[in-house]
Amino acid sequence: MSNTRNRFDHINQRIKQAFNASGRSLTLPVTLLAVSKRHSLKKIQALYELKQRDFGESYLQEALEKIKKCPYSDIIWHFIGPIQSNKTKDIAHHFQWVHSVDRLKIARRLSAQRSGMPPLNICLQINISLEAQKSGFSSDEINTAMAEIIQLPNLNIRGLMAIPKPSDDFTQQKADFRQLHQLMQHLNEQYQLKMDSLSMGMSNDLEAAISEGATIIRVGTALFGSREY
Repeated sequence: MSNTRNRFDHINQRIKQAFNASGRSLTLPVTLLAVSKRHSLKKIQALYELKQRDFGESYLQEALEKIKKCPYSDIIWHFIGPIQSNKTKDIAHHFQWVHSVDRLKIARRLSAQRSGMPPLNICLQINISLEAQKSGFSSDEINTAMAEIIQLPNLNIRGLMAIPKPSDDFTQQKADFRQLHQLMQHLNEQYQLKMDSLSMGMSNDLEAAISEGATIIRVGTALFGSREY
């Protein structure tokens, strides 16, 4: 537990320092999303005891087993991995957030399969660096797709998510995150939306992400230690 607490305290201290340095308002705090994929339920429980409540999973079957066995009803489960069409029903039924809505087909299916439940919080995945190997809407595509997405019932469009091309340059990191923030502002204005969430930044670039408005930071190994395979 001592190692878990040390890692947890260290990440939260980095988040606090970056937030204070950014001069941002407390009305838009930063949520730490503990990326628990490939980590045991025991490790999740250890973080839960430290008051961590938001956990992110990428592999559906692994996640469903954890959700089924988890004794805590107040955990907020986030799906953050690639979504195959045949997985949308279980994702719609078992998660409160989905960060990786990367195409219209997935948005339509999640909406249809969330019927009868509270609206599903979603972030639309943007391929901000236009990398061929990454999924997600381009900036041009989301401008067109948003007109249909906002009409879908059962979805609460909370914001945007992106994983920019890796860079060790702080200035470049900030530029990529600023681009996502500006895109969200543009979409809010164009479609009269109130998106308030930017899911961006991980352990290697969270300071740059927070300085550019991140509201959800995704951290895995730096919180949990080595993954279990």
